[in-house]
Amino acid sequence: MHVTVVKETAERERRVALTPVGVEKLTAAGHTVTAETGCGRSAGFTDEAYSAAGATVTDRDAALASGGVVVGIHAVRTGIGPDHVVVGLVDPIWRPAAADRLAETGATVLSLELMPRITRAQSMDVLSSMATVAGYEAVLLAATRLPKMFPLLMTAAGTVPAARTVVLGAGVAGLQAIATARRLGSVVEAYDVRPAAAEQIESVGGKSIRLDLDTAESEDVGGYARAQSDDTNLRQQELLAPYIADADIVITTAAIPGARSPELVTTAMVDPMRPGSVIVDLAAERGGNCSLTRADDEVVHNGVTVLGPTDLASRSATSASRMYSNNVVTYLTHLTGDNGELVLDVDDEITAGTLVARGGSVVHPNVIDAIARSNRGSE
Repeated sequence: MHVTVVKETAERERRVALTPVGVEKLTAAGHTVTAETGCGRSAGFTDEAYSAAGATVTDRDAALASGGVVVGIHAVRTGIGPDHVVVGLVDPIWRPAAADRLAETGATVLSLELMPRITRAQSMDVLSSMATVAGYEAVLLAATRLPKMFPLLMTAAGTVPAARTVVLGAGVAGLQAIATARRLGSVVEAYDVRPAAAEQIESVGGKSIRLDLDTAESEDVGGYARAQSDDTNLRQQELLAPYIADADIVITTAAIPGARSPELVTTAMVDPMRPGSVIVDLAAERGGNCSLTRADDEVVHNGVTVLGPTDLASRSATSASRMYSNNVVTYLTHLTGDNGELVLDVDDEITAGTLVARGGSVVHPNVIDAIARSNRGSE
């Protein structure tokens, strides 16, 4: 197998999809690796480190010229064709038209967002890895913007009360946010629409917010939250309002795969919050969990700062790259046949779950459905 790792071109993107350690693992398995010049510089990995690990370092055109597997954080969309296998974050359910155009290049497309949530795929789960980093970074961002300290302090100048943090959504990012806020000394409460999440919240040091709602059908077979009815959402907002009003920090992480982020915090819920309070909305890229959120922008409402960063994983670029690289190497190892070649076995749950396009056409049924919905919406 020939593997190429490219330099990311997206704004504020500092990660790299394959680190020198990842290169070493692939070359030790008999594969060849090409690295685009400067691909890892922003994450702290030099071209010399890639060369020492066994990669050929060259410019982008030369790197892509030999075909093979092309790995990126964001799927490579230019300079590719039928000889390439593109591996990365394609986001095909949310952006089906872009996935369709990528398929038209003739390249085989493998989307890491679609990794099945099964036990044997955990070590390949890029979304969980990046959510871990984002949850951690969200708390650090909030801590730097909050005009008070996190921990309870008993000092000669008096008692400094602990900051109060509310986390909405207890997936991987939410649980990491809870744990990080607790380490910094904050009092943390958290809510997730999935009843099973209460135990997980408490396992990392948070207090679970339990609302009088019927949410028994709130989780799909993949472990993700399902969209709730309008009536349920309204009732949820009413019950969460006093917790939000009493918080110094609110971190929202709720997401539904392929859909707009659910609105959990309305403007009316922000109004009674204390001036100086901070909301960090991790769902900003898809509309946000707060009605005031603007992606990659800062909104100040009645003294409350609302932040919608979409680049949190890149802020810990070295750690995020190492995690992503480990996921990719494990995934490529899974796709490797007995003779070291790439094998796309559509009877395998992991391969079939991530295969978006092949032979110039989209082949993933969920992506095909998303394209059809998009086409109907544009008519």
